[in-house]
Formats: sequence, structure tokens, C-alpha cells
Amino acid sequence: QVHLLESGGGYVQTGGSLRLSCAASGHTFGNYVMGWFRQAPGKERTFVAAIWSGGRTYYADSVKGRFTISRDNAENTVYLQMNSLKPEDTAVYYCARSFKVSVVAGEYAYWGQGTQVTVSS
Repeated sequence: QVHLLESGGGYVQTGGSLRLSCAASGHTFGNYVMGWFRQAPGKERTFVAAIWSGGRTYYADSVKGRFTISRDNAENTVYLQMNSLKPEDTAVYYCARSFKVSVVAGEYAYWGQGTQVTVSS
């Protein structure tokens, strides 16, 4: 099994930056997709960004140009650099793992516990 642990969330002013990290343990070998999702209170979990083999990436339109997803050389940690943050970015951010490139949360089998990001207005 795979265990994912997010960190780096916090409280930031509008226009500020945060860098989220997701450390993976367990079955970290093989081909897989790592994604970031977010969920605000009372709303559904929505796709933010994904990265997979060859360093290929994909972003939700709402974060394109502001957020950057990456992972380390060992491919056991994934990052989400968030710049120019807006109040509407406030949510719990989750990292997740899938064997399929997808923007659908249900396609991701493994999830972290989430880290809170709050952007003040």
C-alpha cells in the first residue's frame, strides 16, 4: 500500500505564496500519476494539478500560470508551488496517487490526510 503525507499548508495573505509537499512511502515504484486536489467547506473535491511519467503536467484552468507541480529525483515527494494566491484558493489540499492520468478524484486510489491553506482577503 501507499501512504501519502501532505505538509506546507498555512495562512497567507492575498498575493502570497506557499509550497506544499507530499511525501510518499510504501509502493513508490512503477508508473503512476500524482495529483493535487482541493476541497472547500460545503463543496466537492476538485482537481488542481497532476504530474506523471516524463515530468508531464496538467493544471486546472483556475490555477494555470500560478501553481506549479513537480516531484523530486527519487519520485517519492511531490510539490505544489502556489503563487499569487487568492481567497478562492482557500481549501484543504490533498495529494493523491493514481495509475491513470485523470482529473477525476474517483480515479485516485491513495490519498493523504490533507493540509489546510487559508488565503486572507
